[in-house]
Amino acid sequence: MPMYVRFQTTKELQDLAYELIEKARDGGKLGKGANEATKYVERGQAKIVIMAEDVTPEEILVHMPILCEEKNIPYTYVPSKEELGNAAGLGVPTSAIAIVNPGREKDLVESLVKKIDAVKKQG
Repeated sequence: MPMYVRFQTTKELQDLAYELIEKARDGGKLGKGANEATKYVERGQAKIVIMAEDVTPEEILVHMPILCEEKNIPYTYVPSKEELGNAAGLGVPTSAIAIVNPGREKDLVESLVKKIDAVKKQG
């Protein structure tokens, strides 16, 4: 498990994260890639950050969980940077996505955050 992965996610959680990104990209606003995601987290504008678990080198994302915790921004993981890029409509792999504005998907964000909290408590 990479250094930056702080907890194991369930398949249900991962699917929900991909779904949220797909829906938010149409009516909302995404920060795409580690640099953009970092910027939105630092400014406290990200609602949630979703990171890929297969990123190399790990240093690209090693700061992200710590930064998210400092800013009180929820975060989770998905297995594939390829799928993460596809969900965001990029057509290329991406290491991280920050959802800045979920559009009409506020309920989905809340639901995902509750599931993340539950998974973290089990770990």
